[in-house]
Amino acid sequence: MFTRQVLDYGFVRVVDTMGDDSAIVQAARVSYGDGTKAPSDDRSLIRYLMRHWHSTPFEMCEVKLHVKLPVFVARQWIRHRTANVNEYSARYSIMDREFYVPDPQNICSQSTINKQGGADPVEPVLADAVQGMFIDASEGSYKEYDEMLEAGVARETARMVLPINVYTQWYWKVDLHNLFHFLRLRSDPHAQYEIRVYADAIAEFVAQWVPEAWAAFQDYRLNAMSLSAMEVECMKTLLMGADPAYENMSGREISEFEEKMKRMGVTDYD
Repeated sequence: MFTRQVLDYGFVRVVDTMGDDSAIVQAARVSYGDGTKAPSDDRSLIRYLMRHWHSTPFEMCEVKLHVKLPVFVARQWIRHRTANVNEYSARYSIMDREFYVPDPQNICSQSTINKQGGADPVEPVLADAVQGMFIDASEGSYKEYDEMLEAGVARETARMVLPINVYTQWYWKVDLHNLFHFLRLRSDPHAQYEIRVYADAIAEFVAQWVPEAWAAFQDYRLNAMSLSAMEVECMKTLLMGADPAYENMSGREISEFEEKMKRMGVTDYD
């Protein structure tokens, strides 16, 4: 089965799957057997379903993952409430002495544009110092955790001293439709690095598991873009050879529209 090491102590492991590309086609046609005879017809149907936002056929495929990840990544991940989850319990078991410590190049300054994200990497001297702080704090907290357990304090109480970079584990079962939604958000360059690397590992498996659905997802979701009604009006203005008026658009909306234009190679306007 598929397994990938992620971060320093983490991993993604496929436990089980149900369905594949043919299951998507079969569900869409509400038929039996292999669906259609020509593989090209199956491919066209999958692409049609993805292009027109038909979600139910993709729900016929499921994957169960065993994931080891830092607690702070798990707290981001759990916001995707469309999966079945069973997590390692620190009330019943002792937590391993394993903590995520970021590499210096992944220690960034606070973004002035995105309040929930980082910007450029900090200076090497500061990065080394911060990495040392992570190590000292993690080791210190685990020492206190261990001392509480040795003194007879209940595991459910002692665990409270542990930081959110300690590793946990869970089984995570999700259908393909909701997994695609997870990957669209968490594989995005704006997603936090530590969850993005997990999404990338899962994406590697999905590309092998359902190659036709994955190709359609890349074309119509992951590498595509949408335009608001106001952005469509701006595009019309650009196509007529004039600069967009940006009426009723905020500064953030204008910036996002201009980023979309840059992706399409349109840069010769003010």
